[in-house]
Amino acid sequence: MDSAKIYMGDNIKTLREQSGFTQNNIAKYLKVDQSLISKIEKNERLITSDMLEKLSALFGVTVESFYEKSITANRISFALRANEITEEDLEAISAINRIALNLNFMTKLLGGN
Repeated sequence: MDSAKIYMGDNIKTLREQSGFTQNNIAKYLKVDQSLISKIEKNERLITSDMLEKLSALFGVTVESFYEKSITANRISFALRANEITEEDLEAISAINRIALNLNFMTKLLGGN
């Protein structure tokens, strides 16, 4: 296995835990079984590029950052007024983070800080 891919499962687990999501939340968001998320986090299974892109938006990080030795999320604080997080909640969080990632990219592209 490529040495950069070794970090991917750990990074996904770290971001998931930092964000307060369960494996089941992520599984529902990606429309897969929870056991697949567990295997991905243990580096027993590879993740598809589509799933990686969706997680990138959900956690507010670049796809490339999943391959780094350690990862930290640019935390966006939010509050949900519900007993549990739904797929729609995760889609909304993902959309907000995509906007933030695009803004950050455009700022760097234009030479800003």
